[in-house]
Amino acid sequence: MPQEIEHLNQPVLPHARRDFPELRRDFTVQQALDTIRRRGLGEQVIYFYVVDEQGHLQGVLPTRRLLTAPLDEMLDKIMITRVVAIPHTATILEACELFVMHRFLAFPVLDDQRHMLGVIDVNLFTEEVLDIGERDRTDEVFEALGFRIAQVRSAGSWRAFRLRFPWLLATVGSGTACALLASLFESTLAGAIVIAFFLTLVLALGEAVAIQSMALTVQALRANRPTFKWFVKSFWHEARTSLLLGFGCGALVAIIVALWRGFGLEPVVIGGSIVISLGGACAFGLIVPAALHWLRLDPKIAAGPVTLALTDVWTLLSYFGLAALVL
Repeated sequence: MPQEIEHLNQPVLPHARRDFPELRRDFTVQQALDTIRRRGLGEQVIYFYVVDEQGHLQGVLPTRRLLTAPLDEMLDKIMITRVVAIPHTATILEACELFVMHRFLAFPVLDDQRHMLGVIDVNLFTEEVLDIGERDRTDEVFEALGFRIAQVRSAGSWRAFRLRFPWLLATVGSGTACALLASLFESTLAGAIVIAFFLTLVLALGEAVAIQSMALTVQALRANRPTFKWFVKSFWHEARTSLLLGFGCGALVAIIVALWRGFGLEPVVIGGSIVISLGGACAFGLIVPAALHWLRLDPKIAAGPVTLALTDVWTLLSYFGLAALVL
């Protein structure tokens, strides 16, 4: 990284604005507006932040939503509860990643108990933190961000190989395991060739859902301090989501199979295996990053290969297993 942008590795907290507007979640819109008039606004207000009685951040309220809501509406009914936040331990570079990935105009900075310590907004970010005054300087900064996000940075080829190759072994291992599993179900494939036709689709669905769940979990781990209560809550949320995704995708694929190959047990097997495999995919997408975080490993690097490896093996087991049981 060039010396002129080495300050991106400095803590972001000293650059946070302290004049952020906080509102209580048990306020009505009218009470919130009265509070704002009485206390005044900060230098620049993009979002209002809703806290509980102990000052823990509960949600974010865009200005437009506050101004257009009925005066008797409660804030906890109109606030956005899924908050993307910056941990107080984050660096400027990590804050940059959030601006690039989410395109929000501001992010709250939270401590370990989810108390607000400040706000980083895009104007402060560009004008005071990065001090971008020339086009060449802008290109350098976003080039550095691109390297960070893509996990390549300035490492040499041999170092990049040593960092990335061990995690690819998970993919090699899972691929070998999947090949061995497929060989155990040769008679099933021979008796119902349509099962082979949709194998790639079922694997792709499992991997896509696993990656989605993993990405959400990694982002949540950056903004929250993981606890057992958080894990249980997240697990049940992913379980409900996986059921909806599984039944939706499974029903659609089953209809396609039935229209193409005729109504019978094959559509039921393929659709049912999708429901089962997507349930496992969501679970792996949550469990693997959480476990890596608990082990103090970087979930951003390791979670992808490990999650996909486990998902592929689980998908094949459920797919061929259900086919062998029913067909």
